[in-house]
Amino acid sequence: MPAFLAIVPMNLPLETPLPVQCARGMPLLESIEQKLAAQGVSVDSRVGRGRTARDALRNLLEAERFDRIIVSADEDPHSGLGYDDLRWLLERAPAEILILRTAPEDKREIAANAVCRDTSDRPRPQIVVP
Repeated sequence: MPAFLAIVPMNLPLETPLPVQCARGMPLLESIEQKLAAQGVSVDSRVGRGRTARDALRNLLEAERFDRIIVSADEDPHSGLGYDDLRWLLERAPAEILILRTAPEDKREIAANAVCRDTSDRPRPQIVVP
């Protein structure tokens, strides 16, 4: 189950639409769904919402049950779960945890293809797989 963690700024209601995040996060989920469907794997994506990446993940973990969780990690705390969030996940999530770091060559490609620089509504995609 791929999941996108949508971060809602504190000055907005939690259910507020986030068009910039959705414009980048939904194509990511769609790409994952298409690749898995091509391999005969059924997919049911989720969007976790919260004030921080940890809060969104906590809300998702409370709503769903997972056997295995795969998350991306990065040295930049604005691009995903930070070290404290990963430690929290390892200590609290009742599931097998796999943490992946982006390869340096992939970071350069991601930076070259980045379109949105709006940090107030910046997506922090994570993949959570049951």
